[in-house]
Amino acid sequence: MSIPVISIPSLSALPEAARQLRQVIADSNCSVVAFEGEMGAGKTTLIRALAAELGVADDVSSPTFALVNEYRDARDKPVYHFDFYRIDSPEEAERIGAVEYFDSGYLCLVEWPARVARLLPPPYLEVNVVVLPDERREVRGLIKN
Repeated sequence: MSIPVISIPSLSALPEAARQLRQVIADSNCSVVAFEGEMGAGKTTLIRALAAELGVADDVSSPTFALVNEYRDARDKPVYHFDFYRIDSPEEAERIGAVEYFDSGYLCLVEWPARVARLLPPPYLEVNVVVLPDERREVRGLIKN
């Protein structure tokens, strides 16, 4: 099932896009959200806006070297943010407990999910950040079973 396309014509439109994405996540009933997109597409920037929309007060940054950051939302529930760009294998992700995080039922926001594809529990929401001309972006996605 695909999700409605979310248009991001400029950085100033990010809060509205994050609000829409938050609703898409809620409607999908998926706790794992896999963010796809080329390097520099804005995956982390979108996740930062989404975290703000969820009420995360912490500074949200890419966990490139830590692999996972934990934040707390407005209801004091954990939000896990993964960046698997630098892992060598899915087994490395397993060693840090990725499967346990994914199975926790808490929101897991995953950058570079293709590197751990076999570990992602169905159903999950795949979100593609697509770069368009003039610095615009579109967010497209679907629920993967």
